[in-house]
Amino acid sequence: MSLLARNRIMTDCIEDAIRMMTAELEGAYAYVLMTPGKIVGARDPLGIRPLCLGQVDGSYVLASESCAIDSIGGTFIRDVLPGEMIVLSASGLSSSSILQKDIDPPAASSGRLCLFEFVYFARPDSTIDGANVHEARFNAGQQLALEQPCQADLVIGAPDSGMTASMGYARASGIAYGQGLLKNRYVGRTFIQPSQLQREMAVSMKFAALRHSVAGKRVVMVDDSIVRGTTTRHIVNLLRRAGALEVHMRVASPPVIYPCFYGVDTPSQDELSAASMSQAEICEMIGADSLGFLSLNGLKQSTHGIHCGHCASCFDGEFPAGLPAHRAADVLRVTLHEDNGTAPDRQQSKEPDHV
Repeated sequence: MSLLARNRIMTDCIEDAIRMMTAELEGAYAYVLMTPGKIVGARDPLGIRPLCLGQVDGSYVLASESCAIDSIGGTFIRDVLPGEMIVLSASGLSSSSILQKDIDPPAASSGRLCLFEFVYFARPDSTIDGANVHEARFNAGQQLALEQPCQADLVIGAPDSGMTASMGYARASGIAYGQGLLKNRYVGRTFIQPSQLQREMAVSMKFAALRHSVAGKRVVMVDDSIVRGTTTRHIVNLLRRAGALEVHMRVASPPVIYPCFYGVDTPSQDELSAASMSQAEICEMIGADSLGFLSLNGLKQSTHGIHCGHCASCFDGEFPAGLPAHRAADVLRVTLHEDNGTAPDRQQSKEPDHV
């Protein structure tokens, strides 16, 4: 905001101040701000973070996800385009570019929406850039069953974001679907807790196994992702203590091997299990009988209907908006084995010092 305030002194027009500010920015952002007479929303030129426009009772609204518009009885109109600035005022709605005066409609196709929105962050009742989150997760589960089949008696999901993918896995595999875990709704997301002790404590209070569902069965447990492995290891142990004969872990996304620098509080690369361990080593660490990840191509295909590209930096290390100068040297390149594990050799990133 200090950067905006500095540029605002130089012009009487808030839109011009925003364009001046944007010229100095790199990275990912989507924001909404209010002045005495206007509401302004903008999305970064790559559209890495989502933002959408709706209408309720004759008035326009801006939100990060379409589900927020639905929850207040509004009507979704469209997604804000990458690099677009929307201004709402007493005179109505206007659209322009944060980089130049006229917004370029083809900008939508050149966008790079964060793929992890579909894996974990977005609510399943949202539609982002043309792709429905629930449908994308179901599709990912189906593709996971094709890529990583398993002989088992029951498919269960890790609440909450793994549930839809587990339904897709069950549908495509023909294995019975059921509920094997209960989630404590009063415990927040665990992978962003600041310390390992806090993460362990949160996970221990977060889940409980349904013994009557899993006892004596070979279980496929589908989750959305593995970051550190803390939650996964605890869940596998819970299922074994509840009497599961076998626990086969299936993950509806590729290995997370790079930290995110675009607004997601993910750990440093050294804390990411897949950045330093092979698939076999991760499987042993979490205590599963087998482990399989969805391919990156399979995950991208699951979002069919999307009218833009993807940012998959946490999976492939491309970082389309660049790397922070003070972190570029810390990001090490990891080579994947054919089994989706990671090779032990890592090389220092050659990314330019952006942001």
